[in-house]
Amino acid sequence: MSHQLTGQPYEYKRTPLVEPDWRRFPGWAEVTEEEWSSAQWQRVHCVKNVAQLRGVLGDRVDDAFYDDLAADGDKRATMSMLLPPQMLNTIAPTLETTAPGSWTEAYYADPIRRYMLPVFSDRRTDWPSHPHATRDSLHEHDMWVAEGLTHRYPTKVLAELLSTCPQYCGHCTRMDLVGNSTPTIDKLKLKLKPMARYDAMIEYLQSHPGVRDVVVSGGDVANVPWKNLENFISRLLEIESIRDIRLATKALMGLPQHWLQDDVVDGMGRVATVARERGVNLAIHTHVNHVQSLTPTVARAARAMLDAGVRDVRNQGVLMNGVNNSPEALLDLCFALQGEANILPYYFYMCDMIPNSEHWRTSVSEAQALQTAIMGYLPGYATPRIICDVPFVGKRWVHQVGRYDAEHGISYWTKNYRTSIEAADPDALTREYPYYDPIHTLPEAGQAWWRDQFPPSQIAEAGHAAAALSRAASV
Repeated sequence: MSHQLTGQPYEYKRTPLVEPDWRRFPGWAEVTEEEWSSAQWQRVHCVKNVAQLRGVLGDRVDDAFYDDLAADGDKRATMSMLLPPQMLNTIAPTLETTAPGSWTEAYYADPIRRYMLPVFSDRRTDWPSHPHATRDSLHEHDMWVAEGLTHRYPTKVLAELLSTCPQYCGHCTRMDLVGNSTPTIDKLKLKLKPMARYDAMIEYLQSHPGVRDVVVSGGDVANVPWKNLENFISRLLEIESIRDIRLATKALMGLPQHWLQDDVVDGMGRVATVARERGVNLAIHTHVNHVQSLTPTVARAARAMLDAGVRDVRNQGVLMNGVNNSPEALLDLCFALQGEANILPYYFYMCDMIPNSEHWRTSVSEAQALQTAIMGYLPGYATPRIICDVPFVGKRWVHQVGRYDAEHGISYWTKNYRTSIEAADPDALTREYPYYDPIHTLPEAGQAWWRDQFPPSQIAEAGHAAAALSRAASV
């Protein structure tokens, strides 16, 4: 019997990683490989404003784009601009073969640009923010048990060591704390000096043996001086109850040169050896959202960490409209992560309900469809779970929704544990907690219902009002 093949919805083809030629940009035409490989050079030459971006791209990109970018910084941006050259170089990687007159179009369309350099015309004008968007959408600061230490899950904590990163992402869930203030966001500031903050965290963990898992984050741990980070990890390793330590760094992709420095590689080898001797799982979690971000330098950084003794390097991406919200984009990324860069696909979070993020967010139903679409292609251990991080609940697989009002875009979720703020709440485990789809994804009847709840005058100011909410009550 013969069978006629009709093809698969997704066709896998192995694609080697490529380092785009940074010299295609006028401002980097004379940059040497030695300079490019230097973490210090990368940090010094980060792009922080429109003028510096123009210095790299020159007039190959139209003035209208720069004006669009400046308008977003003034009116909508919740994160200030900060891109290391390594990451900026992965935007529009084929421009060297593109006619200069069409660079602007290619730049606008690029998926990395869409979330790392958002422009005003990207944002929605009908619902720039969801009416229920908040600056600290996951209420992490409400669950601080010491400055920067969030005890959200029974056995796990998040340790925010600092509030800076080597690069700032427009969709950052911690936009309330991380980075510089912007015209629309006056950021929360950490008050304690770093060592006092670390001491308070360690003291809490020593006195709470029920905590076994610590995510060390911020900000980005790549901005913690290595000697300070090694000291903090070493102190965690001395606590008998700690069995898992995860270091969170987008810089493994955005600034891989940092993780290739001799002092960092050697230091990671020291703490990894102690972790292995004590039976502690030491891992690195990074944040890659599109296959263009993966280059040979990123793969070398991941291999360096694994060779140093880190148990795993895992990826936690964010699902974003216009960036990776298709089965092809997710599978291309996951195959490159798992097969070419030694990074395990782990999670894709739905973009959180922060101000001015509606153009990025997807609905629960779209996330469910994407989860179904990527099943069966990757090895089971490398098939990422798509996660809805529900306020006051935590991480839930998108198919774990309790009930779903698709017309109004409201999903309802339950939980099986109490957070640190619910010890005396008898209804915490039976209550339903809502999560809201982007309103523009709803059928017309659902959009009309929301317009009735929030009149047009309020809609126009939704983004500004959500961004301006005070955090004073939670700190």
